[in-house]
Amino acid sequence: MPSLAAEPITGRASVIDGDTIDIRGERIRLHGVDAPESWQTCGDGAGGTYRCGRQAALELDKFLAESRPTRCDFVERDRYGRVVSVCFRADGRDVNRWLVESGNAVDWERYSRGAYADARELAKSRGAGIWRGRFQMPCQARAERARREPSC
Repeated sequence: MPSLAAEPITGRASVIDGDTIDIRGERIRLHGVDAPESWQTCGDGAGGTYRCGRQAALELDKFLAESRPTRCDFVERDRYGRVVSVCFRADGRDVNRWLVESGNAVDWERYSRGAYADARELAKSRGAGIWRGRFQMPCQARAERARREPSC
């Protein structure tokens, strides 16, 4: 049963990937951010690579565990039927902003309209997360893997 559009969804979040969580059986895509895919690798800044998508999911899980429950405010439903939301920890921290600020996701301006541009610049300047080395934008990596044009 789909949740009501105007109702926040609150509960213990399970991490699906770096920009998707589940609360009480509802898949929630974090609005305006794009995290590397679980299979995606990024440069580590020292000549090696690491599974940045997997790392983003692990970091998100740790961040959410520090202050439960998570509350997600409805923005829309996406074409896959997922709820798209801006989410907050119990202590009020904006989860979407933290993902970008920590370098575990990028500001997806197409959807955020630049809401996290300042967080992206902070992460870049600190060399945080994916910004410590070379990486492919997640939307480009997905498109390349699917052999289609990127939507970003």
